[in-house]
Amino acid sequence: MDRADPARGRLAVLSSHLLAAGADPAAALGRSPASAAAPGARAGVLAVVDSRTGKRYEVKVSEDGTVRATDFKKITTGKDDKGLKTYDPGYLNTAPVRSSICYIDGDEGILRYRGYPIEEVAESSSFVEVAYLLMYGNLPTQSQLAGWEFAISQHSAVPQGLLDIIQSMPHDAHPMGVLASAMSTLSVFHPDANPALRGQDLYNSKQVRDKQIVRVLGKAPAIAAAAYLRLAGRPAVLPSNNLSYSENFLYMLDSLGNKEYKPNPRLARVLDILFILHAEHEMNCSTAAVRHLASSGVDVFTALSGAVGALYGPLHGGANEAVLKMLNEIGAVENIPDFIEGVKNRKRKMSGFGHRVYKNYDPRAKVIRKLAEEVFSIVGRDPLIEVAVALEKAALSDDYFIKRKLYPNVDFYSGLIYRCISCFFETESTFYPPCTLFLLLNTYIVTR
Repeated sequence: MDRADPARGRLAVLSSHLLAAGADPAAALGRSPASAAAPGARAGVLAVVDSRTGKRYEVKVSEDGTVRATDFKKITTGKDDKGLKTYDPGYLNTAPVRSSICYIDGDEGILRYRGYPIEEVAESSSFVEVAYLLMYGNLPTQSQLAGWEFAISQHSAVPQGLLDIIQSMPHDAHPMGVLASAMSTLSVFHPDANPALRGQDLYNSKQVRDKQIVRVLGKAPAIAAAAYLRLAGRPAVLPSNNLSYSENFLYMLDSLGNKEYKPNPRLARVLDILFILHAEHEMNCSTAAVRHLASSGVDVFTALSGAVGALYGPLHGGANEAVLKMLNEIGAVENIPDFIEGVKNRKRKMSGFGHRVYKNYDPRAKVIRKLAEEVFSIVGRDPLIEVAVALEKAALSDDYFIKRKLYPNVDFYSGLIYRCISCFFETESTFYPPCTLFLLLNTYIVTR
């Protein structure tokens, strides 16, 4: 790929991808990247007849094929009836926002960032480029990328007072708990970003908003590294301005402050791809949480702390840990049949399989499966990978899982990758890069 103009080269790849599918390349960069319907084709009026009263109502349908939930309030049986309410736990069929950032087709196993297929973005771009794409809608030119990388690096240092707080936490504190506390504490160290203190119009001022974006992107890896090192009984390491984003993360994790340390470039690229794969995924649990908090006008760091709290749970950001626990409990390939039967009988839980959105193979999981082999070629093969591969094969050939459209998701192999990297660092601590990468996926939502 020509680095002199990455946007032009990748747009050509995108165009060929969409033309092969019979789609309009220009439409892919618009509000609905893969919509099959022409603009306005779904607009109209929905006629509703209430069988309780016999009354007829008309509800406007937008060009996106949506109706306003508040329009149903007028459907009532009388003055003591406050009207119909839509009941949709978990946003299963509710559109809370209109977005041009991400498109998912769960039935077909498609994920696109700003119209770009996730597979192509992961192969051809760096995480910093993708962050720019998600934030601003286009891939950066060479000069834009250089300025963007410099701005992020200038905000990578964490206040010493915050590092002291991290060091004062229990030695076995979980990194996600440390991250949640540290992120909220940043609001104290950066009062200029706190609307309650300074009265700034944080979310409508581009200048103020952009500053918070680079602050979070710069400081999140440093905080995550400090949390990991605390668990390993090591002091925090200051970031280096001479390395790429992912190389700098590895440097802080493993250099012990040795400025001559050279991060493994292949491992750095693996982390970069993992960051990309987790950078955006529509209205997931953490994104919904951060949007609720930000809607009050609170500062970015407090809002992101809430997002970290949502990610802490095993049904979201902690899912890859649950997979590792499951594979350890299975222990050996010969134990898989009994485990499968336990899942069918609802006595055991299979982590890393199935997804609320994807009813096909998660496209991110395919990329991660290849990454696992890349990591194993560097640090050695994790014995649990044999259990994972055999478990996937057994599940995908079993009618129970086939009928329910249960396929491996993004968490199935990622936990093994993180564990292998932690072994590469020669510590007994578990490696938790998700405490950085999952945080980053929410940054642009809060600040847009």
